[in-house]
Amino acid sequence: MSNHDDFKFEPVPGLPEHLPEGEELLWQGRPGTLLLARSAFGLDWLAGYFVLIVIWRAAAGFSDGGATLALAKALPYVGLGLLGCGVVLLLAWASARATVYSITSARVVMRIGAALSITLNLPFSQIASADLARGPGDSGTIALRPLDNTKLSYIICWPHVRPWHMRHPEPALRCISNATDVAALLSKAAQMNLITARNQSARSSHAAQANTVAAE
Repeated sequence: MSNHDDFKFEPVPGLPEHLPEGEELLWQGRPGTLLLARSAFGLDWLAGYFVLIVIWRAAAGFSDGGATLALAKALPYVGLGLLGCGVVLLLAWASARATVYSITSARVVMRIGAALSITLNLPFSQIASADLARGPGDSGTIALRPLDNTKLSYIICWPHVRPWHMRHPEPALRCISNATDVAALLSKAAQMNLITARNQSARSSHAAQANTVAAE
């Protein structure tokens, strides 16, 4: 697994270099802005908080001076709420815009980071398992659990990690569309990669045995 500075030219969008011979690009995608804002940036909580504040201020104003005062007291908080939600949506848009998730026949590649762009290179051999969490419609998040010897930073990878798994961060394809199909494609690619690796290992072993017999 490796980090890569993506300020240099990308020969293929989302990939730091051309794929090796025999490796195929199977899928690319990025998070949905609204889903990411709600799931990772707390848009629903923020909107709910301001709704409660507006209701409280309007009720207080109405009891003191009727509808006119209620409107006067509530409107500033409506504006603040809209501004806050707009900022959150802008941050989610920037994060989604800077992200490209890629699945190849040998690995998962995640180009992430709006301010500081990095690339996570996750070979299938370093992924212990993958878990799909379904979201609204056909959306969902696929969390990748690395092997225990893999070191990752939750802060650097956020929001492209499984929520709250801070001690052992799990990189995640957050808020993608057609998540079930992508999970099936990822599973099939990983299985085919494992079969190919076993076949290559068997051929190498047979070749070594044949060379030993020939030398004798």
